Amino acid sequence: MRVISREIEGDDMKLKAGELPDEVRGQDRFGPGLVQVYTGNGKGKTTAALGLALRACGHRFPVTIIQFAKGVSYTGELFSLQRLYPEIRLHQFGRDCRRSSAIRQGIESCKGCGECMLRRGEIMDRDRQLAEIGFSLALAIATRDEADILILDEISLAINFGLLTVGDVVGLIKGKSSDTELVLTGRDMPQEILAYADLVTEMREIKHPYAQGIPARRGIEY
Repeated sequence: MRVISREIEGDDMKLKAGELPDEVRGQDRFGPGLVQVYTGNGKGKTTAALGLALRACGHRFPVTIIQFAKGVSYTGELFSLQRLYPEIRLHQFGRDCRRSSAIRQGIESCKGCGECMLRRGEIMDRDRQLAEIGFSLALAIATRDEADILILDEISLAINFGLLTVGDVVGLIKGKSSDTELVLTGRDMPQEILAYADLVTEMREIKHPYAQGIPARRGIEY
């Protein structure tokens, strides 16, 4: 990982960005690993999880993000997380967009065509296979304590489209390492999962620019 050296002035010390003082680096981890849920029909669920990942990365806690039903390769967070590797590792298990290359370069913009999204009655075997592979990876990381923070983004979407079961996720929660902080995102999170969460935040839509006919914007929505 390349770190840009930038000195931060203090009263009696200079600390380069990306470095931690010895007394901070040697401290214990954050305590017991809990279960967090970000759900609701409002914008901000993935954004909140990414913010947590960024905070944890600042303390050198290893973070793994597994995205279900998401595979587009043009979103800004992908490029940001590349700079934070290996502290943050991202794995995607979903559909990409055929226009990703052009969108990534700014030649085109996301038109909201929905090609990369799951639709009722249009689930393919490949969607199920990707979800199963992603969940197997999540299970291995959660039970082997391979990450301090494990984020399962859009896990409820995978459940609600029948790619995974509630029992699968409950089993992962019960079997995870006690040191792993587990973060689950997605709208319509099943009540059975909420019952096991230590923190539940519901994003509720009050206003959204889509209602004004404003399309997804580069650097804001993607």
